[in-house]
Amino acid sequence: MIKRDLEDKIVSKLNTKKAIILLGPRQTGKTTLLEKIADMTGDCLLIDCDDPVTRSGLESANTEELKRMIGNHKTVFIDEAQRVKNIGLAVKIIVDRIKNVQLLVSGSSSLDLMSEINEPLTGRKWEYMLYPISGSEHYRHFGHIRSRQLLETRLIYGMYPDVINNPGEEREILRQLTGSYLYKDILSYQGVRKPELPEKLLRALSLQVGNEVSYNELASLLQVDKKTINSYLDLLEKSFVIFRLKSFSGNLRNEITANRKIYFYDTGLRNALTANFNPLDMRQDTGALWENFLIAERMKFLHYNGIWANSFFWRTTTRQEIDYIEEREGKLFAYEFKWKSEKGKRFPASFLQAYPESKTALISNSNFQEFIL
Repeated sequence: MIKRDLEDKIVSKLNTKKAIILLGPRQTGKTTLLEKIADMTGDCLLIDCDDPVTRSGLESANTEELKRMIGNHKTVFIDEAQRVKNIGLAVKIIVDRIKNVQLLVSGSSSLDLMSEINEPLTGRKWEYMLYPISGSEHYRHFGHIRSRQLLETRLIYGMYPDVINNPGEEREILRQLTGSYLYKDILSYQGVRKPELPEKLLRALSLQVGNEVSYNELASLLQVDKKTINSYLDLLEKSFVIFRLKSFSGNLRNEITANRKIYFYDTGLRNALTANFNPLDMRQDTGALWENFLIAERMKFLHYNGIWANSFFWRTTTRQEIDYIEEREGKLFAYEFKWKSEKGKRFPASFLQAYPESKTALISNSNFQEFIL
C-alpha cells in the first residue's frame, strides 16, 4: 500500500476535539486512508452513508439517537457523507454533545457537502483534500530509479491508486472512471438539467489543455449559453475533476487579465477522454500533457505541505507567455515547462523588466522532481 502524504498530518490531529474532514475526487483512496487511521485507534464505528437505512437515521437524528448509534465507540468514521442531508448538523451534535469521540468524515464531492458543513462546523473541524497519488508518494514508494522509469507511464495513465496498483489494466480502469464515477456527483446535483453536457464539455476541454479557454467558443461549440458553460465548469471544479488557472497581471498594460486555462487533476482521465494512450514520441500533445502533469502535481505539493501560494499563467496581447507563475511571500516565481531540456530557452524580456526581482526556472524531465517533491 502506498503511504499517503496526509496520513501523519491527520494522525497528529486525532484527539484534538475537532472533526477531521477528508474531501477529494472519487477513487483516490479516502476510505482506505481513514479506515487505516481509524484502525489505529482500536475502536471504530464505520457509518456507511451509501446504506439508505443508515443515511435516513443520520438525516433525522437528534442527540439521544446519535448517542445510541455511537454507543461506547471512541472513533466514528462517516463515509460518503455528501449523501446525507443536513450532515453538518449531525456532525456538529457529535462534536459538541458526545464527548471523547473522534469523528472522521469523508466526502467525494463538495457540491453540497461544503455548504452543509462549513457554517455548522466553524472552529470544529480540520479539513483536508486527498488527490490522486502525488509525485512524492510515488517517489517514496517506488524509489528514485523506478519512479523515473515510470514517468512516461504516469503521464499517459495518470496517478489514480487503482491505475498504479494494477499495471496492464490501466485502460479498463480509466474507462470505468471516466464513466459513471466521473459524473455521478454532478448528475445527482439538482441544478443539472442537461446530463449529456458534462461529458461533452470535458471532451472539449481535454483538447484545449495548455491553451487559454474561451467560454464563448465553448458555448458556441456545445450550443448553450455562456452562463451555462460557467455553471458546469463550476460543478466540474467542485467535483475535483478540473481546476482553473487565472492570468497574472501587474505592471504591464498589455497583460491579459480575463482569460483562464483549465487543467485536469489527473492526466490519465484527460487521455481517456481524448481516447489517446499513445507513447510520448507518437503524440502531438506531449508539451500540453507535461504542462498539465506538472501543474497538477504542484497543486498537490502546495496543499500537502501547507504552502500558501497564488497560481497563475502569464500572457500578453503580443503573445509573449510564461507557463506558470507562483506568488509566495510577496515574491514571484516563474516557470517554463519543456519535456526535453532547452538550455537556450529565454524568458520574455518584458516580463523580466517589469518584474526584475522574480525568480525563473525551466522544468524538464531531467529536473522535474525538484519542482514537485
